[in-house]
Amino acid sequence: MRDIYKPFVATDDPDRDIRCRDALQFAFRDLVAASVDAGWSEQEALEAIATLADDGLRRIGANNDAQPLLDVLRRMA
Repeated sequence: MRDIYKPFVATDDPDRDIRCRDALQFAFRDLVAASVDAGWSEQEALEAIATLADDGLRRIGANNDAQPLLDVLRRMA
């Protein structure tokens, strides 16, 4: 799998999401190709990757939602 290059723009750059996609695109294609080579269909691989991405976003969101509650509990302790 190809290397993913490091960000070269600031975190508040309006095009940072585009730069991230640029950085990931070849490794992503390699991952899909490796999945197909292993015997999975391209659709199966893409659906699995989409599900994993969704799971990751939900986990981040749950962590962000839980943080205020954790802060309150820490103050109570």
